[in-house]
Amino acid sequence: MWMPLLLKLNKLPFQILWLAIFTVTIQGCALMPRAPSTPHPPPMVKIEPAAYPRFSDDLGYDALGHGIAQNLSYLIKVSPSKQFAFGEKKYSRDELILSLERFLAFIHTMPSEDALIQFIATNYDIYQSTGSNPDKKVLFTGYYEPTLNGSLSPSEKYAHPVYPTPDDLITIDLSSFSARYQGEKLTGRLVGRDFIPYFDRKAISYDQRLKGSINPIAWVDDPIDLFFLHIQGSGTVFLDSGKLLPVHYHATNGQPYRSIGKWLIDHGKIERSKMSMQAIRKYLQEHPDEMEKILCVNHSYVFFKTEPVGPLGCLEVPLTPGRSLALDRRLFPLGTLSFIQTQKPVIDGHGNIHRWVDCARFVVNQDTGGAIRGAGRADLFWGNGAYAEIAAGHMQHTGKLFFLVLKKNLLSGKRSTSPSIAPAQ
Repeated sequence: MWMPLLLKLNKLPFQILWLAIFTVTIQGCALMPRAPSTPHPPPMVKIEPAAYPRFSDDLGYDALGHGIAQNLSYLIKVSPSKQFAFGEKKYSRDELILSLERFLAFIHTMPSEDALIQFIATNYDIYQSTGSNPDKKVLFTGYYEPTLNGSLSPSEKYAHPVYPTPDDLITIDLSSFSARYQGEKLTGRLVGRDFIPYFDRKAISYDQRLKGSINPIAWVDDPIDLFFLHIQGSGTVFLDSGKLLPVHYHATNGQPYRSIGKWLIDHGKIERSKMSMQAIRKYLQEHPDEMEKILCVNHSYVFFKTEPVGPLGCLEVPLTPGRSLALDRRLFPLGTLSFIQTQKPVIDGHGNIHRWVDCARFVVNQDTGGAIRGAGRADLFWGNGAYAEIAAGHMQHTGKLFFLVLKKNLLSGKRSTSPSIAPAQ
């Protein structure tokens, strides 16, 4: 991982590196003294047993074992020295593995709800996300795996490219220069001796600045489908040859992500109460003359790679429909077991949402997203198909988010050295 980065950095002129560091530094400075800032609350806090939610699972443990096993397959590859922060406490990799293995072994017994509640109360500490307000509310949205129609060759029908990561895209990790820049990155390209921002969505999609310089993975027939593929991060291209081509997020152009849904609301195009992915699609289809302007509100552009399985989250393990959660990876430890309380839709025979009902289930933190920022945001992966698209497109419901980890006095037990992938139940 580090060698390619160092090789790229070694090729950059000193002046460019200094400019990169200066750019980040000056963003954190002001010409006038600032008033002391209010400290941000921690992303999660430990709660007392009396405040524990009533644990249950609306999926009846289906596929939960598979999702936990995917977390284990990630954690076993992590350095044993890595620490994972839960509020003010830190846990080692082995302690997280043991927490997951104990829970996995217990749910294989298919416990009753009362037995589950007692097991958790006896064995696990619970941390709650502090959310975005005093009530610790979290806004839950959804994402899914879209299917696009495409071809390996361009034509009048298949005219919209799915691009891999360009060779001239350079990302500088500024933390390699100083710990004070931890988490700070710059993405751009070299023009002569100048390091400049990479092309934005308009330059790539409509000005065709990459045409002829990079071979697309595939070509698809619908620019709206392609845009939503960028938002979802992965999908499947159904090729005209009859084969399926899974494509997955690989990199971005480093330009800011901006919500076109918010833009459409702010400009009176769609009412806030009626906003959904389906409403956006309908508006774009009915106003093709506005499509370029609206899509290019979002300067961010995603580049893809192909994988034999998928979709994959940021842990590089297959996501589990209904179980995989995307959170802000800067705040919440990856590979952990979580519990959510929110809402899910009930669909009628015509594909319309009949009502929303309670959704309480165990999930696994396996992904992240450009729009998922802060302790008050979470994105639930629904899978693929009609229900997944409807649920993901309409889900904008508040709820609560909890994290489970074995009590410290129980973390001295032995763990497996090579976790097996448990079958979906």
